Amino acid sequence: MPLSLHKSVRSVPIALALAIGIPFSNAAANDQVPKVRVESVRRIFDNGEHNAFTDLCRFKGRYYLAFRSCPDGHGVHPTSSIIVLASDDTKTWKQAHRFRVPQRDVRDPHFLIFKGKLFVYTGTWYCGKSAPKRRDMNEHLGYAVWTEDGRKWQGPTMLEGTYGHYVWRAATFGSKAYLCARRKRGFARTRTRVERDRLVESAMLESDDGLVWKKVGLFQERYGNETAFQFDKDGQVLAIARSGGGRNAQICRSKPPYVKWTRKNLDRYIGGPLLATWGNRHLVGGRQIVKGKAVTSLYWLVKDRLHEFARLPSGGDTSYPGFLELGSKRAIVSYYSSHERDSQGKTMTAIYLARLVVADSALKKSGNEKVSAFPAVIVSSPPITTRATTTPHSSWRPLTGMSRSPKSTQPTRMTCAIWRGIRE
Repeated sequence: MPLSLHKSVRSVPIALALAIGIPFSNAAANDQVPKVRVESVRRIFDNGEHNAFTDLCRFKGRYYLAFRSCPDGHGVHPTSSIIVLASDDTKTWKQAHRFRVPQRDVRDPHFLIFKGKLFVYTGTWYCGKSAPKRRDMNEHLGYAVWTEDGRKWQGPTMLEGTYGHYVWRAATFGSKAYLCARRKRGFARTRTRVERDRLVESAMLESDDGLVWKKVGLFQERYGNETAFQFDKDGQVLAIARSGGGRNAQICRSKPPYVKWTRKNLDRYIGGPLLATWGNRHLVGGRQIVKGKAVTSLYWLVKDRLHEFARLPSGGDTSYPGFLELGSKRAIVSYYSSHERDSQGKTMTAIYLARLVVADSALKKSGNEKVSAFPAVIVSSPPITTRATTTPHSSWRPLTGMSRSPKSTQPTRMTCAIWRGIRE
């Protein structure tokens, strides 16, 4: 049954955050970057499992959203699967495909449209029949499913050339496809995380068919991690790379043949980075840590500086956004978060969809409309889930790190500890 959404919920301009002193950057006041309004945020999927790591795309007139779902949580489990939802209007979604890889944990699905096909790539950890007590990066392996029409799917198929690599985001230039793939230098054996992190490379892989891959360059030579990247019309690469060991993210640049790179540290950590183009500007998204709490943020990237324009309702285990431009003034962002609780008081890790509007196209308020004095949008919940949904509260503030129980007006402290197993 499709997930039918509630009617629109009134939004609150992000500019109000500035008015009450929330520490956003001066991006909204900067004439060189547009103001952006978060028009609405909706929880669009929750099945009682741990749902995370999203991506968005448009393929042959339909919209697609992918994410991981696992009944056993965030950790490495062979019970995990990748779900692909499809929509004709970004409002009503239904499952188009779901797959898992036997004896492997699947996560971080990413789309690639290449040579008339829609690929979904996933990095995998080897598990065996149950969650492993020890995990080895050298046993990573990439997999893909693909479709030509969104209805008939093929795979999952192992990606040749990716053993020992954890595949992540993908992009195309000309007749080639490219992947970010994390690996240990020389596939070294390490005993501690500290020893391992400094040996991790973020490799750029290349393919002629989307299934057989070879290394062409290195986004990061040490402390490598998740990397989002884009090509310009001349094949030059711009990348936003998370850095291992909790270090600040980096901007990486190269041009064909992608042998020489420049790297520059940004002013903050970014987990699960997004890099997209909206109009003629670069947009960056991902998790940042604010006063010890995780939050999913969005930024404009201007002259190698991040200008934050929104903090989405989020907390705890959160981030890994996908982005889709609907026009020069409108866009949608998918992400996951665990800032809400269900009717039993249990933390939900669910999938959310935010609608963004560039300010000069935002709807004008009517004369009698009241604007709430908090810098957030209200989340409305889909009525069709396998779990009771949380009633939205008009006074909910996502930046405080708290949520509210449906049966109480008092805040309940949310845990914002970040899972620090394979990902951190």
